[in-house]
Amino acid sequence: MVKICCIGAGYVGGPTMAVIALKCPDIEVVVVDIFEPRIIAWNSDHLPIYEPGLDDVVKQCRGKNLFFSKDVEKHVAEADIVFVSVNTPTKTQGLGAGKAADLAYWESAARMIADVSKTDKIVVEKSTVPVKTAEAIEKILTHNSKGINFQILSNPEFLAEGTAIQDLFNPDRVLIGGRETPEGKKAIQALKDVYAHWVPVERIICTNLWSAELSKLAANAFLAQRISSVNAMSALCEATGADVFQVSHAIGKDTRIGPKFLNASVGFGGSCFQKDILNLVYICECYGLPEVASYWKQVVQVNEYQKTRFVNRMVSSMFNTVSGKKIAILGFAFKKDTGDTRETPAIGVCQGLLGDKAILSIYDPQVSQEQIQRDLSMHKSELDRPPHLQPASPTAIKQVTFVWDAYEAAKGAHGICILTEWDEFKTLDYQKIYDDMQKPAFVFDGRNVVDVDKLRQIGFIVYSIGKPLDAWLKDMPAVA
Repeated sequence: MVKICCIGAGYVGGPTMAVIALKCPDIEVVVVDIFEPRIIAWNSDHLPIYEPGLDDVVKQCRGKNLFFSKDVEKHVAEADIVFVSVNTPTKTQGLGAGKAADLAYWESAARMIADVSKTDKIVVEKSTVPVKTAEAIEKILTHNSKGINFQILSNPEFLAEGTAIQDLFNPDRVLIGGRETPEGKKAIQALKDVYAHWVPVERIICTNLWSAELSKLAANAFLAQRISSVNAMSALCEATGADVFQVSHAIGKDTRIGPKFLNASVGFGGSCFQKDILNLVYICECYGLPEVASYWKQVVQVNEYQKTRFVNRMVSSMFNTVSGKKIAILGFAFKKDTGDTRETPAIGVCQGLLGDKAILSIYDPQVSQEQIQRDLSMHKSELDRPPHLQPASPTAIKQVTFVWDAYEAAKGAHGICILTEWDEFKTLDYQKIYDDMQKPAFVFDGRNVVDVDKLRQIGFIVYSIGKPLDAWLKDMPAVA
């Protein structure tokens, strides 16, 4: 029986290994993590992450050929294939601060693998890492190998949160990069055999290590670029009276462009896009390509601009101050169908409003009060640490309350701010909400989920990103 061990029980490691276990009943899969509460949660009825379909997959396999354990060294030592899926945050200090990936967790994992291994192993990069990371990891393993052979593979993950299980069941492609040596090709084939249990072989792409590592960064950069492109157009649409939905629909009909990732919004979030682009920028700078670095940096800058523009539009619309005004925040996760808040635009928007002394009432169906408090009170460098190295309890912010109902959030509010495109926000009784709000009542739709005309008929003043402006807003400056 082939044994697989995955170091890191987070958003990538947990779902990916659960699907491998489901599709490969002849393979034993163990997911390990040093953070005990996370392992306890994976072994309970309340999984540590929310992902549609994940519960069913875990319940079918757990205790049969899928296990979750904090005994990291034992299971790494026993494994034939070791996936490494640890956090690779952006460095906050030292060389490359603000752009380069911090590989400290990756390096310590590699040293531990070398220490405990007694048999040959295939070590698979699952985390998003900079180009040439495999080379560095290879050096650490070979210099500490004690005669054991290690083969390094890059197998980047392309799943999207909210659709992760479907993406794993039916991937566009599986990418495996390895050394172009006989041993390297043998390792590639071993991993290919795992995926071939359910993925058609023509969708399994094999490349060299560097191409696989760069493909992941490039894929995320291209996707984020599309979002920033349509968001840049949304600002121009508001200025000219065009409708960004109509514009994106028209250009999306061009088969060379296609319709995906053309929804204007308050900005992109998630653990990968910004981190990977900044990583790409740093690599370009290191290789003496400043023009290329500058090009990709602009994608992140437009994303920051979009969040700032949204807050400024809110403040200027509400008589140039939100001080002491209750604002209902609907949605905090970075997208629907996930509880993940990493780099969510909601953080920047809420902090901008709090900076102007607004009173926030926050509702999200999948994000806990504790997580929102952490995101709003802790510095990003603290949030990037593993959970066991973060402060035990986040600081409460007195201007923020948390509710478990959208109607409660909006009661007595001056404005509603929609920051996640949860389906339930499309079907709320907005007449009831309007009746319970202060007047004039504002709706700031950062995800273009509401029927603008219907809400205006009720009496709301509506700002929807990239849509023709409400008469009330036309005379207000876009930048406060």
